[in-house]
Amino acid sequence: MAIPPGFLDELRNRISVSEIVGKRVKLIKKGREHSGLCPFHNEKSPSFTVNDDKGFYHCFGCGAHGSALDFLMNTEGLNFPEAVERLAVQAGMEVPQDTPEQRERVERRNTLYDVMEAACAYYEKMLRMPEGRIGLSYFRERGLSEETIKHFRLGYSPNIPGGLKAALTRQGIEESLMIEAGLLIQPDDPNRKAYERFRERVMFPITDRRGKVIAFGGRILGDGKPKYLNSPDTPLFHKGTILYGLAQAREEAYKKNKIIVTEGYMDVIALAQGGFPNAVAPLGTALTEDQIQLLWKMSKTPLLCFDGDAAGQRAALRGAERALPHLKAGYSLHFVHLPAGEDPDSLIQNEGRAAMQSVLDSAIPLSELLWRTCVEGINLETAEDRAVLDDNLKKHAFQIQDESVRNHFISALKDRMWKEIRAKKDTNSFQKRRDWKNIEKNHHTHLEAKSSLNTKIDAQKWRESLLIAAVILHPHVMDEVGERLGLLIFQSDSLDKLRQEVLKTVDGDLGLDSPSLQSLLRKNGFSEPLDDLLGKFHAPNGGRFIGHETFLHPDRPIEDVLRGWEDAYRLYMQERDLAAEFKELKRRLKEEMSPQVLSQFQALQKLMGKVDTDETEAQNGSYKLNEEDLFD
Repeated sequence: MAIPPGFLDELRNRISVSEIVGKRVKLIKKGREHSGLCPFHNEKSPSFTVNDDKGFYHCFGCGAHGSALDFLMNTEGLNFPEAVERLAVQAGMEVPQDTPEQRERVERRNTLYDVMEAACAYYEKMLRMPEGRIGLSYFRERGLSEETIKHFRLGYSPNIPGGLKAALTRQGIEESLMIEAGLLIQPDDPNRKAYERFRERVMFPITDRRGKVIAFGGRILGDGKPKYLNSPDTPLFHKGTILYGLAQAREEAYKKNKIIVTEGYMDVIALAQGGFPNAVAPLGTALTEDQIQLLWKMSKTPLLCFDGDAAGQRAALRGAERALPHLKAGYSLHFVHLPAGEDPDSLIQNEGRAAMQSVLDSAIPLSELLWRTCVEGINLETAEDRAVLDDNLKKHAFQIQDESVRNHFISALKDRMWKEIRAKKDTNSFQKRRDWKNIEKNHHTHLEAKSSLNTKIDAQKWRESLLIAAVILHPHVMDEVGERLGLLIFQSDSLDKLRQEVLKTVDGDLGLDSPSLQSLLRKNGFSEPLDDLLGKFHAPNGGRFIGHETFLHPDRPIEDVLRGWEDAYRLYMQERDLAAEFKELKRRLKEEMSPQVLSQFQALQKLMGKVDTDETEAQNGSYKLNEEDLFD
């Protein structure tokens, strides 16, 4: 069965090669390409590259080369129609039947490209004619240079009845094609003639990612409505899957691994002229899921830059909520808050490129945006309001489908809530603490002597040592634990620096064994912390791993190593939560020595002691902590 060429073009536009290859090969993004270990021959150093921009993979070791379709055929034994069907399902498309009618539709679609190109040339020409003088004046008043006007192919649609139709008819283009392309509107009354959709508007051509004109956006000059008018959906144009300016922004976005999303046509154009050519915009609506996926193909953390007014902030929140179900490890959104009353165009015009760069540099992550939204109007001093905040945060977090990302998201928001509550209480109780200074001093020594906080800190450092030592001695576990290890921040500064270096080194060479990894760490100046770390897990006679850390031994099976790492990680995260609660209760005791708070504090002390007991009794990497003890 022959597959229509137009369908294959659309399929390639919707599915990136790295997306398909990445399901079988761990890829690392390097500039505009991805690299990894070739799946077609055995190798220890990556020679396999994927280029989404060019639409192919290539191995410099064995010569394997092809498209996403080729990859499926070569790795899963599919024939061509089966591979097309597989990709179509993933892209949410239906493979068309190869019928005479379908071939006619494909040919007609290709013809529509010619129609839209002819219309674009007409609008460009009209901008330079007397009828378009008002449009050219508008662009110049907005500060656009001749080079920018030509680069974005800006134009003008004059109020000349039948002008566009006559111009395109002279080129042999039928009226039916102009209607199908959205350039003309056919009234319901068959006795009325088709008329032009765009009149007395400056014109912004909308292109696909290849730069082919597929639609137009028109801004009226004056008081007419609507202010902005887009082409309707056509065989070429589906508003929710297109980003304005993508063809112009794509190369710079790949180069910088950063893409800016703003609200409108003029913002994109002003940013490009102001030195930020990696900017795009949705077409008059909040970001769709398709557009978010498209952005992630060019940058893992697109910058959403909306106006500083209330409408702009609502648009940012809608984008965040739309992205939540699709978040995955390493992929998110960052948000730029413009000064009140400013948009990118006005900010660059009034204060210059440096001001815009400063705003971009201060972008906040998606979690911070949701926190600020949820905490607005909340009184953190009352339990009722805190419960409302907790509920709202969880509602957002539970939209995330990726379990690992969801868990880390919840943990981060929970930590943030504790910090904010403590900070709020500390500020409000400053005077009270001064009045109770002597009482606080008397109890402080008693509490410090009673608590096991210092012991807890030592226990946390020990677990940090376990978590990083396991990766150094068994680098191949990185596939399973790397994402979680990358999100931690160790209490020990030296261990945290070693953690970062290990992540960077292993990520850069997926075939490293333990001796090679240790050699590279020493070469990069980490001999002392490495020796100190590994020395903790040897008996005095050397060579033997002691106690319940035997899972670290180089000869242990991978299953044992992972089991030991998971147990250590679970205890580490539980201990971190307990420590935060312990500090909060301790602080409250300093403010008020109530029997209720003291009882909670003593109960938590006992629970923390239970953690220590369980850890001491654990054997061979098998840590045990009863959930009943934690949630009595």
